[in-house]
Amino acid sequence: MAVDTAGQARTHLDLKSAQLSVVALVLKTADVSAVAAELAARRADDPEFFDNDPVLIDLSAVQGEEQPIDFAALVQALRSHRTQPVAVRGGSPAQMAAAHAAGLIAAPDVPAARAQPRESGAVREVVREVVREVQVEVPVQAPTPGALVVDKPLRSGQQVYARGSDLVVMAVVSFGAEVIADGNIHVYAPLRGRAIAGARGDTSARIFTTCLEPQLVSVAGIYRTTETELPDNVRGKPAQVRLDGEKLLIEPL
Repeated sequence: MAVDTAGQARTHLDLKSAQLSVVALVLKTADVSAVAAELAARRADDPEFFDNDPVLIDLSAVQGEEQPIDFAALVQALRSHRTQPVAVRGGSPAQMAAAHAAGLIAAPDVPAARAQPRESGAVREVVREVVREVQVEVPVQAPTPGALVVDKPLRSGQQVYARGSDLVVMAVVSFGAEVIADGNIHVYAPLRGRAIAGARGDTSARIFTTCLEPQLVSVAGIYRTTETELPDNVRGKPAQVRLDGEKLLIEPL
């Protein structure tokens, strides 16, 4: 520990708690080759879907599998698809021990965010289940209660989270950018990145935009990616996204 000229102790680091946005990967098979093949197929449809995202591997669906999981190969496959596997949960004691030996940490078992899983294949739909609040290099202001306003374009890699409020974006949300709100999201410009409304489970939240061209839209954990092409009556046009029960509706404005 160093001492400054006034005789005060000076430290070179701070330790603080932090929230981290992660992607939950729910395995449905212990066959790592099948998982790798399906990841490759999904990224072929959307090469930019992952952007070195931290990954949590959920083993709850394969906890009773007798076939051992090759975690070293799984980690290598995930990294090759622009993700960073960091943790594992929900496995048997043997699976958790093998994961730990491969450098993965154990994460608490908590319910996953709601999503629309596929009924076949080796991997369920990847869901972003923990929301983080980060600083971005754009000025933001909240001129009235209940709304966070962004009046500058959001570039790839930037993220804005409106905690406990709506989010209003007055400029383009570029491909690779992410806008998140606990309430509604209004984008008065092209929406080309990811938009996540009702991030803490508000099923009445909606997404509005004057030009719908998204990488991903989500309301209260129910989401849709560019794997499914948008209808002509909403693609590139004014539209809204809302929930009807467990179904995500995309409608023209």
